[in-house]
Amino acid sequence: MFKKRGHKKEYQGFFSRNKLWMASATLMGTVIGAGVLGIPYVIAQSGLTLGIINLVVVGFALLVLHLCLGEISLRTKGFHQLSGYMEKYLGKAGKHFMAFSMIVGIYGAMTAYIIGEGEILKTIFGGHPLIYSLVFFVLVSVIIYSGLKATGRAEMIVTALMVLIVLVIGIFSFDKINTSHFVGLHWANIFLPYGVILFAFVGTAAIPELREELEGERHKMKKAIFIGSAIPIIIYLFFAVVVIGLVGLSNFNSLAPNDRIATIALALFANPTLGLAANIFAIFAMFTSFLGLGLALKQMYEYDYHFKKYWAYALTIIPPVIIAVSGLTHFIAVLGFTGAIAGGVDGILIMLAYWKAKRYGERKPEYTLKIGKIITGLLILMFSLGIIYQLWKTLF
Repeated sequence: MFKKRGHKKEYQGFFSRNKLWMASATLMGTVIGAGVLGIPYVIAQSGLTLGIINLVVVGFALLVLHLCLGEISLRTKGFHQLSGYMEKYLGKAGKHFMAFSMIVGIYGAMTAYIIGEGEILKTIFGGHPLIYSLVFFVLVSVIIYSGLKATGRAEMIVTALMVLIVLVIGIFSFDKINTSHFVGLHWANIFLPYGVILFAFVGTAAIPELREELEGERHKMKKAIFIGSAIPIIIYLFFAVVVIGLVGLSNFNSLAPNDRIATIALALFANPTLGLAANIFAIFAMFTSFLGLGLALKQMYEYDYHFKKYWAYALTIIPPVIIAVSGLTHFIAVLGFTGAIAGGVDGILIMLAYWKAKRYGERKPEYTLKIGKIITGLLILMFSLGIIYQLWKTLF
C-alpha cells in the first residue's frame, strides 16, 4: 500500500512539474486537426514560396491572437468560454456574433468531414463516396444523440499519429521528392491558401482550458500558448513540403476536387502502403472531431438558446449533411470558406475585446503583451479583408 501511494504521488508530481507541456499539448491538439489535409493543395496552387509566406503570416497572426485571448482570460475573474468573454467586454452583440462564428465554423467543419470521410473510404474500399458519407453520417448522428463524446486526448493522439505517418512517408520517400515541384510563383492565386490555412491554425477554443490546466502556475500560460501555437507552424511547413514534393501541382490538378485531400493524393502518387495508414488515421481524426464539434453545437442550442432536445439535435445534424450531399461544394472549398469567415469573425472579436479587457479587466494578468494598436489594427484589417475576399470568391 505504501509503495502504491508513493508511486501515485510520484506520478502526480511528474505531471505537476510538467503542466507547461501538458497545456502546450492541449493547444497543439486543438490546432492540429483535419484542416491540415487541405494545406498542401492550396499551397501548391499559389506556388511553394507564396504558400509558405501565407502559412507563416497566418500562423504568426494566430499566435498573436491566442496570446491576446490568453491575456483576456487572465484579466477576467471566473471561468468563461469564448462567448462569455465576448459578452463581458463587447456586450450581447459580441456574444451573438461569437455564437454565429461558432455555428458557421462547426457546420463548415462537419460538412467537410462528411465529404472527406466518403472520399477517403472510397479510396480504400472502392465504390461510391456518397454511400460512405451517409453511413458515416448515420453512425456519428446516433452517437451524438446518445451524448457520447470523443475525449480531447483521443483526438490529439489520432491526429498526432496521422501527422506522424505523413512525416514517416517523407523520411522514407525522401529520395522520391521532386524539387521541380517547388518551382513557380502563381500570383493570381496568392490569396487562395488563406482560408484553409486559417482553418488549420485556429485554436482559440482551447485557451480557456489552458488557464484551468495551469491552475497555480498561470505565469507559464504565455510560454504554453507560444509553444502550442509555434510548433504547428513547423509541422505544417514540413507536411506541405513533403506532400507537394511527392505529388506536385500537375498531379493535384489532375485529380477530382475531393481527391485533392493530402492523404488521398499520397496514396495515389507516393507510397500506397503508408498512404493507406495515413488515410486510416485521417478517418479517425475526422470521426473524433465530428463528435466533439457536433455535441458542442447541440449543447449550445440546448443550453444557451433553450431549444428542446430534439430541435437542438435536428439543427445540429441536418444542415451539414444537406450541404455535403448536395454536390455543390467539396472538402477544400468548405475548409477555405469556413476558415476565412468563422476564423475571421473570431479574430476581429478577440482583437476588439482585447483592448476592452486592457481597460476594464478585473484582475492583474500573469503576463501583458507589449503590442500596440497598430499591430492589432493590422490583424483586424487582415481578418476583415479575408472575409471580403472569401465572400467575393464564393459569390462571384
